[in-house]
Amino acid sequence: MKLAYFSVTGQTRRFVSKTNLPNVEISPDDDIEMNEPFLLITPSYAEESPTVSKSIDVMDPVFDFMAYNDNYKHCLGIIGTGNRNFAGIYIFTAKEISAKYQIPLLYDFEFNGTPADVAAVEKLATQLDKGAKVTFKNPL
Repeated sequence: MKLAYFSVTGQTRRFVSKTNLPNVEISPDDDIEMNEPFLLITPSYAEESPTVSKSIDVMDPVFDFMAYNDNYKHCLGIIGTGNRNFAGIYIFTAKEISAKYQIPLLYDFEFNGTPADVAAVEKLATQLDKGAKVTFKNPL
């Protein structure tokens, strides 16, 4: 199972480099077309006000990637990364994409993940490769 990921500060890139899974990094400069099943790993950068929460512009490449040539149709699940100190907007971008495309949010971790997080994502990818059914972990 391929991982498609976006990294702003390098934390997500460090996590993905610890896995033994094929991957592609989402870039603001490249149009990447996915023609195979994949898992999306995305950090969250969001703003919150009393009336609305939304991802900020730095996350546009992830939204563009998912929309490009209907890449979202090949996405089997989303993994969110973030910092729990941000409470209500923790993994917000992952939740936002999950809701927009009705793709299950399967897992989340903080920063660049722990060895247990790496093992869990590898196990999840293996299970999906074998046809396992997926369910929403944390819908909006």
